[in-house]
Amino acid sequence: MECSSLYNKKFVIGTSAFFPRTPENVNYHTFPSTCTFPLNSTKPFATLSSSFTVKCYGQNYGDEEPLSASLAYDVLGVAPNCSTDELKSAFRNKVKKFHPDVWRDGNGSDKMIRRVIQAYEKLSNFTKSEIIERECLDPFDQPEGEAFDLFVNETVCIGKGCPFSCVKKARHAFTFSSLTGTAQATSQGHGEDYQVHLAAGQCPRSCIHYVTPSQRIVLEELLGSIMSTPYDTSAEADLLYSLIVKARFENNRYQKPKKQPKASTEHVDWF
Repeated sequence: MECSSLYNKKFVIGTSAFFPRTPENVNYHTFPSTCTFPLNSTKPFATLSSSFTVKCYGQNYGDEEPLSASLAYDVLGVAPNCSTDELKSAFRNKVKKFHPDVWRDGNGSDKMIRRVIQAYEKLSNFTKSEIIERECLDPFDQPEGEAFDLFVNETVCIGKGCPFSCVKKARHAFTFSSLTGTAQATSQGHGEDYQVHLAAGQCPRSCIHYVTPSQRIVLEELLGSIMSTPYDTSAEADLLYSLIVKARFENNRYQKPKKQPKASTEHVDWF
């Protein structure tokens, strides 16, 4: 069954107010003045490897060594001479296998799904945003559960200069990126934490969002691609914003499954 695209340019809300572009800023993002970037290389941006920029980002995107082609095939469990359809099928099966609701090792689900996405990106020549659109990675239409995971949209975060800093209010849940100076969610499981709710509610740029685990994985992968790309990423930023809006809408509509009463005839007198 073909999947509908998550992104339709005709219906995406304009985001020029949320993603300001200034010539002095790298990647067309508004970062605080305290941030530093790995710009010491004499090579032009086009020759810098994407694995290097991803590894520098510092939000679990570079915890492991960059994938080689042979390792990517091993991650997806396919042969090097596999067809495009076999590659796509293996990718979808791996995503289902490592889904947070299925994978028993809950702490390793995020890393495994990211690894699978990286492997498919390596072998399919699709970008992360294209993978999200094309390959049924759509936990936004039907959320798998309640939205208790934290996601910070760093493309609009003020960073250390924020007068209502989430890091100061809830250090156990947020921290500043060493690269960009923007806030990041460092831990999950704070659905009932008052300080975290207060930090999210007082964010002046509304960049802290409650999402489901699957939604967070997709959003973080897309965010990592945006932040580590040394050129205009306005299309990916538009996609990120549209997914956040969609997640907020669908998560507000989510209802817990009602428990069905157990029927028993143990104490029924049959005539």
